[in-house]
Amino acid sequence: MANFVDIDKLALQLNLSPQEKAKLIPPDETTQLLSDDYTGLVMDENRVKLYHDDFLTSQHIQENSIDLLVTSPPYNVGIEYNTHDDTHEYAQYLKFSRDWLQKAFDVMRDDGRMCLNIPLDKNKGGQQSVGADLTILAKEIGWQYHSTIIWNEGNISRRTAWGSWMSASAPYVIAPVELILVLYKKHWKKTKRKTPENDITRDEFMAWTNGVWTFNGESKKRIGHPAPFPRELPRRCVKLFSFVGDTVLDPFAGSGTTLLESWNNNRHSIGFDVSIEYCELAEKRLRTLWQSPKLI
Repeated sequence: MANFVDIDKLALQLNLSPQEKAKLIPPDETTQLLSDDYTGLVMDENRVKLYHDDFLTSQHIQENSIDLLVTSPPYNVGIEYNTHDDTHEYAQYLKFSRDWLQKAFDVMRDDGRMCLNIPLDKNKGGQQSVGADLTILAKEIGWQYHSTIIWNEGNISRRTAWGSWMSASAPYVIAPVELILVLYKKHWKKTKRKTPENDITRDEFMAWTNGVWTFNGESKKRIGHPAPFPRELPRRCVKLFSFVGDTVLDPFAGSGTTLLESWNNNRHSIGFDVSIEYCELAEKRLRTLWQSPKLI
């Protein structure tokens, strides 16, 4: 696919003058700028739609059209994304979270659900109760709370911050877990549409309705993305909280893991990402999956 360079966004991030911005355009190369008629559609096939677009401002998704949202939004802990600044002041991060949670609320069906993978808390840049704060934000917008799944990632061995070592002076307490907040728009019980088809097995249902999930995280190096989540996470969310044929949304698609598992489990999916590099990575992973399902 063609490589698109969003000169306006890049210049804004770098705080460039109009003259400096103009220098970003090579005179003898075929750099294609994003324009008002650029749709951002990276792919639309095999029940998957992927957009190089900002979910917050995108016009490519209808209200009341999504059955399930599965995502891991930016954590604001300094992860080096290609385009997103992950080092905002906490108040600014909460405003960003409020804005996208409101947009997500608008596009969900009345019986739509959201599985939101976020940190329990963070200590980089100051102690913050991320999970509690985003739960409160979502409820203020209108999201209804259902439950919280504890994802036991088991990565405590990688910790480097201890605070005061072996002293009560100022120790850090760090739990090696993340949260998956399960929320819904208006009605928890799914509205009957035709004949819904379940594909979850008895063993899966028994295991996954236990609110502590234990599986490893994903390798950044293997995937080529700074913050990928493992396929097991969206696989469980998709099969437990949606029917076959439902539409699943990931507004921060990244390396495309939610899209992969939605397709792999016979759902439709829509993904957005502001980085063309991550969109290309997601497209590559999807095409590899379609060609050789056992290799991805």
